[in-house]
Amino acid sequence: MPSDNLTLELLRSVVRPVIAKAALPSPDVIRQTIDEFRGLPSLAVSDEEAEQLARDIESQLEINMTLGSVIQEQGFVEWYPAAKAGIDPIYWERYRILLEQKGFAPQVLATLDQVTDRITGLLENPNRDGPWDRRGMVVGHVQSGKTANYTGLICKAADAGYKLIVVIAGIHNNLRNQTQQRIDEGFVGRDSSHPKRPPIGVGKFSRQSTPITLTTATSDFNAAGAGIAGMELKASTVPVVLVIKKNSNTLKNLITWLKAHNTGLMSEFVDAPMLLIDDEADNASINTSANPGEAPRINALIRELLNLFRRKCYVGYTATPFANIFVDPDTEHDMLKADLFPRDFIITLDPPTNYFGAAKIFQTDEGKAHLRDIDDNGDILPIVHKIDFRVVDLPETLLEAVRTFVVARAIRILRGQGRAHTSMLVNASRFTNVQKQLRNHIHEYVKKLERAIRYEAAMEDTSPHILALKQTWKKEYGGLEFSWKNIKGVLLESIAPIQVVEVNSGSAGNLDYADHAENGLQVIAVGGFSLSRGLTLEGLTVSYFLRNSIMYDTLLQMGRWFGYRPGYEDLCRIWMPVEAQGWYEHISESIDELRDEMRRMEQAKLTPKDFGLKVRSHPDSLIVTARNKMRTAESVNVSIGLSNEFIETYALSANPDHVTANFNSAKDLVATLVSRSGVPERNRGNYLWTDVPADDVVLFIERFINHQRSLHTSSKPVADFIRAGMSGELSSWDVAVVGRNTGSTDVLKADELGLELYCQERTLGKAWRAGDFYLVGNKSRVSSRGIERIGISEEMQRSAEESYRQGKSGSEPINYPDRIFRDVRQRPLLLIQPLDLRTDEESRDPQRVSQVAVIAWSISFPRTKFEHRAATYAVNRTWWREYFGGDSDEDEGASDEAA
Repeated sequence: MPSDNLTLELLRSVVRPVIAKAALPSPDVIRQTIDEFRGLPSLAVSDEEAEQLARDIESQLEINMTLGSVIQEQGFVEWYPAAKAGIDPIYWERYRILLEQKGFAPQVLATLDQVTDRITGLLENPNRDGPWDRRGMVVGHVQSGKTANYTGLICKAADAGYKLIVVIAGIHNNLRNQTQQRIDEGFVGRDSSHPKRPPIGVGKFSRQSTPITLTTATSDFNAAGAGIAGMELKASTVPVVLVIKKNSNTLKNLITWLKAHNTGLMSEFVDAPMLLIDDEADNASINTSANPGEAPRINALIRELLNLFRRKCYVGYTATPFANIFVDPDTEHDMLKADLFPRDFIITLDPPTNYFGAAKIFQTDEGKAHLRDIDDNGDILPIVHKIDFRVVDLPETLLEAVRTFVVARAIRILRGQGRAHTSMLVNASRFTNVQKQLRNHIHEYVKKLERAIRYEAAMEDTSPHILALKQTWKKEYGGLEFSWKNIKGVLLESIAPIQVVEVNSGSAGNLDYADHAENGLQVIAVGGFSLSRGLTLEGLTVSYFLRNSIMYDTLLQMGRWFGYRPGYEDLCRIWMPVEAQGWYEHISESIDELRDEMRRMEQAKLTPKDFGLKVRSHPDSLIVTARNKMRTAESVNVSIGLSNEFIETYALSANPDHVTANFNSAKDLVATLVSRSGVPERNRGNYLWTDVPADDVVLFIERFINHQRSLHTSSKPVADFIRAGMSGELSSWDVAVVGRNTGSTDVLKADELGLELYCQERTLGKAWRAGDFYLVGNKSRVSSRGIERIGISEEMQRSAEESYRQGKSGSEPINYPDRIFRDVRQRPLLLIQPLDLRTDEESRDPQRVSQVAVIAWSISFPRTKFEHRAATYAVNRTWWREYFGGDSDEDEGASDEAA
């Protein structure tokens, strides 16, 4: 007989620390240790459970994590390594023990120790006299463990002597409360809301020097309610910690309290050394709010709080390096004078190898197997809807997602994980009124399924609900280890505890996981913005995402499904529109590109200023920049750097005259190249000319009729940028016409170009507009992966691949991104791409024959010496509204839940 889940989890918690301390825990040692403990009556488990536990621990031991990159201002001497001998690591040591017992892989824990050592060393020594001020930023990944990182930093800073630690944790109560609970567990050691209860978390290992917390898991800072309003920080023998909401009233209250009780007649400053952790730091900077006054107020108050202290450090944490703190579209001076700019250091955090993140989900075939399309919402639940929209039914894809969640819960029960927290996310509207309706409809459907499971389980061939559940199991999980008979036997146990709750500013939805520690919280969470930043849904298994934001930082933050899924990653499913999948793939590649750039900058000993300039001039910063300025200006100029970038015409004019004109422009360029150098040998369907004068390329770019949606390929800015480099790296070009080696009779040929060429076939994107423009695919991408290898020698390709492998864990599948070939490119590359564009229906029609080749072009720019010179693009409000749906209703600072 299998044991109950609690016994297995108890055995797991006992065995893990013992095995972790073994020098080389072989499979035999792991199993021997488990057998020794399971011999105790209170830890008795079956042979099958013992073997599964052994395999789980083996997989944990294989997890590793690499150190990230560090760029810093020159001249600062890290003090922490030399000071460690004189520091008693009380807070860090008990936190390390807690993480060990929670099952952190040994290699991950070791790397966390090293990373937090490095960050602590980049702070100032709290015992140093005189005024000092350090500003830094830590760039992590969404749901990757940033809270664990800054909790470790807090522990080490407190050990070193920091007296006051302030954590600013988002703009919503539920995120602040969740963060407080984690600080209680990892640093304070007691439940801040119930201080008389037994110790929790680190408090179980040591109650020595228990920190004081002036906030609780249920209440933000309030001087009157703190009970110790007359306390002086410098007189405290233990560190004081506050977890506050990013709210102007809260910040004012804290500043008033500090001025009243911690400054005196002799000084306007607080003397105690202070560390300020700004979680979701990109959500605190100027111009991130739809309300023109709110974000500047918060920004000014954070700076006022910092300026109260003679000795202070500010560390912002974010997962989105397109944060507005870098993307000030005006001048370099404005960027540097911003008080929250991380002028002293920026650190990137590499996630462990078991991280279920954007790159894995959207850039690999293995990850894409978790994705499901939403294509039936239509009028039932349109992506764009008004505040008074009435939900009368649910899309079948949402019903399918709910059934998948119920079946996934059943599998987790059969795997011995039935008492673990399990969550489903539904993020389909920004309005609380619509969220409430969705919650009610989903609740009603869950109850229908529950009644069918209770009373109709034996009628699986006639009960529509039981039949639907069986079909969902077969479709999603039929290849896993359990039969339908196994699944059906635990469906009631799976569905009965499930609660459907709203999670927003006006709801009473309860996500208090601590109150359900013994049996687990089983929840379907329906929300909007509260589900889009920072908040962790424990055990998130199924996600239903139906939002229209194309803001890179906002969209990434909405990815609550990123994280760690030990023992159930294979069960995770994500429903979203196909176009959104394309956005995520594009964004994840862009973020990876910036992380690679940071590694290069670290090696070149460049500074945060250089990285700030790089982010501000990155092509994808356009979205953030334009979004921030469109509120106050009818039009703005945006400077974009094209050095080491790839641009292409993914949106093409559908006007027949334009299509013909663009084809003729390509034809004239090919004729010029052939007359000068002849027809080169075709290689894999492509023709390549080398050492082409830049004048030929500029002429083609200027003649090409660009569609304004494809802003990055606007003729004038691109041509001006090329002219700026014609005396240097952009003087000589490679030009390729891209095609296929062979094709069937229904594949369009582009013989009129004067070349034997079969066109590449591309499917029109969902958002293409007949009569106006063709949108190539759903990923805003024309080119196939690997296209930037063209024009690079095989030796240089191998060198680029080797360099890329060195920065990756050996256990990761190698999926070489095109940017690594761009980085070693000797000459810029212009790609002429004749396309056979088809709708989905036409692609499935074997009788369909294309008539017209539509020309697209792409450019791969090498890294240039004038790297920060930018091309200037004009963006107006009409353009923004036309192609991106108005003035950004997805701004982080907006209360997108207000009904």
